[in-house]
Amino acid sequence: MADLFIPILIAFVLIFALIKGVDAYTAFVNGAKGALPLMASLMPFIIAMFVAVELFRNSGISAYLCNFLAPVFRFVGIPPEICELTLIRPFSSNAAYVLLRDIFARYGVDSYIGKCASVIMGSSDTIFYVSSIYFASTHVKKTLLTIPIALLCNVACAIIACFCCRFI
Repeated sequence: MADLFIPILIAFVLIFALIKGVDAYTAFVNGAKGALPLMASLMPFIIAMFVAVELFRNSGISAYLCNFLAPVFRFVGIPPEICELTLIRPFSSNAAYVLLRDIFARYGVDSYIGKCASVIMGSSDTIFYVSSIYFASTHVKKTLLTIPIALLCNVACAIIACFCCRFI
């Protein structure tokens, strides 16, 4: 049934457009045409995020920060082995998935660390990426507390995820 979801959705949209008398192809082309300027305006923000994440990981700052924060992570109940994942996840989903794969290879998917990493990946988001896209497209200027509150929620999710994984 899951394999049929997209074709059924497309068929539903085309039938709905036919019933409403809308030229679906023209509407699609106009929507795609309107998306191109948006993508062009967002591209510098996306490139900046990718470069920042690569610099963070490849410069060694990530490893140094994980070593420094390991006692704090241990104190709040987050295994230090997933420290880098917790730090990278707000920046880049792709880099976080690479780290998740490494955690699975090293500790196994059914281990406590693997379960914590999985739940953290599922309960958090790429805060800086989403924020840069959203703020760039909506032109919001007052963003003072948005990022700190989102990061606080991300940390709270990681703590709660690791706490819940103790019972799985």
